[in-house]
Amino acid sequence: MSGRLGLIGDPVVHSISPEIQQPALDALGIDAKYELWHTTSIDLENRISTLRLPGVMGANVTVPHKQAVIPFLDSLSETAERAGAVNTIVPMEGKLHGDNTDVYGLARSLKERGIQGSGLQAVVLGAGGAARASLLALEQLGAAGVTVVNRTARRAEELIGQFPQLDVRAMTVSDLIADTALSAASVLINATSIGWSKDEMPIQSSVLDLLSGACLVFDLTYRDTALLIEARKRNLQTLDGLPMLVLQGARALELWTGLEAPVDLMMERGMEARAARS
Repeated sequence: MSGRLGLIGDPVVHSISPEIQQPALDALGIDAKYELWHTTSIDLENRISTLRLPGVMGANVTVPHKQAVIPFLDSLSETAERAGAVNTIVPMEGKLHGDNTDVYGLARSLKERGIQGSGLQAVVLGAGGAARASLLALEQLGAAGVTVVNRTARRAEELIGQFPQLDVRAMTVSDLIADTALSAASVLINATSIGWSKDEMPIQSSVLDLLSGACLVFDLTYRDTALLIEARKRNLQTLDGLPMLVLQGARALELWTGLEAPVDLMMERGMEARAARS
């Protein structure tokens, strides 16, 4: 019997994860199929229970279920606990273990661009789950200081209160413009959902003028967003979310199989899949 893996979310039809994971499974000689498992909130508990069946090797989890799956699991990794979110489920001897490989993918994406070390200053846009993952990744990379920017300062303050060991502060966009955080930033991370729709911007384009020429503008959305286009107009370095998507998927594959993931192949297939959908 061949194995089964899948992505749990609502919706999932847009995902390119199968185009990334299936070639990797095939290259590793693993007889398994990676599927899209559209799952509503009502059906979530039942879906998770099916991961205990013979032949099921694991699952990825995407919005809106990354937090909702937690009560149905038997254990969590430390990263998943701190993130308050699970994006990878690994069956282990009849038990279901939840992990979060988004933090790994995000941290490695930045590290491969030289964004790490004691001099690292970051600005994170947003205060939701992606922003929390960003703070965890920046913490791992040894960030010296982080500024979390949100439309409402209250939510940003609630988030930073969970990172007492990190030098992090909260502010609104209007406060940021008058602050020195932008000019000192090594990286600006868009951890909001603003960017999927064409021409949407999480900040006014003029804010980018305050960044130094060495700053990396990183949008976690895996497409060429308006933010990235505007950043390149200003000769700023840019990075979209595709490397993060591939790297978190590669780490998930390693957790499921115990084998080293073929990252280069996964990246190649991811780029092809994204191009085919653009």
